[in-house]
Amino acid sequence: MTPAGGPAGELRLGVVGLGRISQVAHLPAATKADRVRLVAVCDASPTLVESVARHYEVPGFTEMGKLLHEDLDAVLVATPDRSHLALAATALEAGKPVLVEKPLADDVAGAEKLAQLAADQGLTLQVGAMKRHDPGIEYAKRSLPRIGPIITAQAWYRVMSALRPPTEATLFPRTVVDPAVREVEATFKTDRERYLLSTHGAHVFDGIRHLIGEVATVRAAVAHVGKDFSWHGTGRLAESGGLASFEISANVHAKWAEGFDVYGESGHLRVRSFFPFFRRASEVSLFIEGDATTTSPSFGDTDPYERQLEAFARAVLDGGPVSPNADEGVSAVRFIEAVRASAARGGTEVHI
Repeated sequence: MTPAGGPAGELRLGVVGLGRISQVAHLPAATKADRVRLVAVCDASPTLVESVARHYEVPGFTEMGKLLHEDLDAVLVATPDRSHLALAATALEAGKPVLVEKPLADDVAGAEKLAQLAADQGLTLQVGAMKRHDPGIEYAKRSLPRIGPIITAQAWYRVMSALRPPTEATLFPRTVVDPAVREVEATFKTDRERYLLSTHGAHVFDGIRHLIGEVATVRAAVAHVGKDFSWHGTGRLAESGGLASFEISANVHAKWAEGFDVYGESGHLRVRSFFPFFRRASEVSLFIEGDATTTSPSFGDTDPYERQLEAFARAVLDGGPVSPNADEGVSAVRFIEAVRASAARGGTEVHI
């Protein structure tokens, strides 16, 4: 890969997609991240472009082709899943490294196309699994070898219902909404089961692969009451042969709950994560049986969206590691589709 960069090793970034996730996470992160400078924004909505471009004092465009003519080094794609393939491909074909929101694409075929295109172009393609850049998760990943081969592990992700809107109102900056865009997007979310598994499964299944290990096969079931859905499943770990169970529930009528328990032959790793917009590091405890000791570190720099952009800048500017990379993004989409297929077949085992 050929390193890019503006003056003083700075990554000049264009952001495509100015909806809520950009306004509350990516754009604020771009103003704080080391070695990143926001230089342009783009969205199909003139309402969003006008407001966001004015707020950040950068050029704004409603056509991606015009954005790509700006003096920029890389593109962040933060649009609905169905448009990831087309927009990320356009940026890659223009010679721009890409950070694309999770999931990498709407299906495995699209994800594979993007991964192959990035490889052919020799460009960085990073997936926006920002939880990997939570310093608690990073510590847990580094500590994993200390607990030995994994015997059993559990992962859970429970999205709060009534508590979420007031929590977001407290934490979010003022956001601009285009009512016409919201109406259109609502039509694409009518298949709630598919939408929820894709958007939340992208986090959970990347986390399982990252922290617990590659999963060879999976069995899953889904249940729902009204608009509330819950998936439960069990995967067979490819390396150790151990078992990893998971739960994804959206929504639960309680507080947000998210975490991992990982048990190896030499110890236990416990991770408890928080609603992401608290920007609070996961709490981690590492128990080593041989020493009869538990370690629970504390962290300072804890904004995963900012840290994600800084990691992307290092990957593009310095040729550093890409996490997660395109192949890992493909694997997460495969995991989503395997869970969906198993649940549709009454919990039969599906190879990932």
